[in-house]
Amino acid sequence: MFTFHHPGEGRGPALADLERAGKCGCAPHSARRLGPGLRRGGAYPNGFTLVEVMVALLIFSMLAAAAVAILSLSVRAQGVTGQRLDAMAAVSRTTAILSADLAQAVDRPTRDEGGVQTPAMVAGPDAMRLVRGGWSNLDNAQRPSLQKVAYRLNGDVLERVAWPLLDGTAPMEPAALMDHVRELHLRYRFNGAWLDQWQGEPGVALPQAAEVTIVRDDGQIFRQLFLVGTGYIASPGQAGGPGDTPTPPPTPTPNG
Repeated sequence: MFTFHHPGEGRGPALADLERAGKCGCAPHSARRLGPGLRRGGAYPNGFTLVEVMVALLIFSMLAAAAVAILSLSVRAQGVTGQRLDAMAAVSRTTAILSADLAQAVDRPTRDEGGVQTPAMVAGPDAMRLVRGGWSNLDNAQRPSLQKVAYRLNGDVLERVAWPLLDGTAPMEPAALMDHVRELHLRYRFNGAWLDQWQGEPGVALPQAAEVTIVRDDGQIFRQLFLVGTGYIASPGQAGGPGDTPTPPPTPTPNG
């Protein structure tokens, strides 16, 4: 006995869908469920091409390079600013110490380690030694308020050397005032003339003024004039040392 089946009966739902889709010219229901993102060949129209990816990477690399350049420039600028501030602080500190020492210079001859007597101030074109008053004595040590000090250029460092006692003692460790110094020039004013050397004049132990010229490695020149032996009064914020007291000025000599 033969049995006739209606088209679509006894077949799977997937096969029936394909037959109906073929008759109406529509895509199968199973294909429609994959979504509109698919097209022939299985490609995604919403993706990126290789050229687009390369362009995006190029733009990102350019932005990163610009950010690194700006950061590097900022770091260098900060370093240069710090160096300038340090140089200005060194100049200000050196000026304050020189002003205090020279203003408080006194007529007090000393003796070196060998017992040889030297004038109160011995100075040349690139170094000088003098005796100053007003040395602080916070711990009440058995020493006078006078101190022998010297200035010199050691390599490229301007140093200040001090002695614990006035006579017959070795100097203490030098203190660095300023580095990167190429040249140090000193001159001394007496009776209207500038002298490159000073070891005292008859009846006059100290010059009237001193000129200090410092040339840095970068070519900057600092020139300062200081009065000698006039006493010292520290201005607010100026480094004269706590407890420093000005000494009475010596007998004035005719100014040049």
